[in-house]
Amino acid sequence: MIQVENLHKSFGEIRAVAGVSFSARDGEITGLLGPNGAGKTTTLRMLYTLMRPDTGRVLVDGIDASVDSLAVRKRLGVLPDARGLYKHLTARENIDYFARLQGVPADEAERRREALVRVLEMGAFANRRAEGFSQGQRVKTAIARALIHDPKNVLLDEPTNGLDVMATRRMRQFMRDLRGEGRCVVFSSHIMQEVAQLCDRIVVIAGGRVIADESPEALRQQTGESNLEEAFVKIIGSGEGLAA
Repeated sequence: MIQVENLHKSFGEIRAVAGVSFSARDGEITGLLGPNGAGKTTTLRMLYTLMRPDTGRVLVDGIDASVDSLAVRKRLGVLPDARGLYKHLTARENIDYFARLQGVPADEAERRREALVRVLEMGAFANRRAEGFSQGQRVKTAIARALIHDPKNVLLDEPTNGLDVMATRRMRQFMRDLRGEGRCVVFSSHIMQEVAQLCDRIVVIAGGRVIADESPEALRQQTGESNLEEAFVKIIGSGEGLAA
């Protein structure tokens, strides 16, 4: 479980995040949405300890990220906005490198790696160097790398960005599988169809604060819109929000 409590973050005179709070529960997919410049990416970066909040805190399975960031990182699997593969390593070598960084024993790392290669359908390129990978191949390798230490909590930033139709369908099913395993899944997306299909709860950020925190159905009911995209536009346009 991930708990976000009153996060604030400024860059000089620019206030990027201004009091964001929400919870993401185990066995659920929580969508993090917002227009460009809303503070969503900054919030995600504070969640996975790339940035420290000015005030507020992030708790992962009850551990304060500002107190024990290493323990928090071991409990997180992160697909960041920049995939960042080592291009001279093969897909398997990229995964193995992160297994060693996380302290996964070699035999266990090999077992987990091959399971991920199978589930993510990476067999055709797993022994190729990452230089020249397609967008889909990069995303699959980065996700396998993020999950090699079997984290309970998974943060995915635009996981289907740039994928073709079939790869997108498989990625969505993979996210459902993660939820089915009881993991806490947080993901960002601009694709409303994807959000409607996957999310148990949606957190909308605008102007650096949470303006809605509800289930997709509740957002539709409270805005009087049958279409989630129209509900999102109404929430953003009103500026008043529906935060629970």
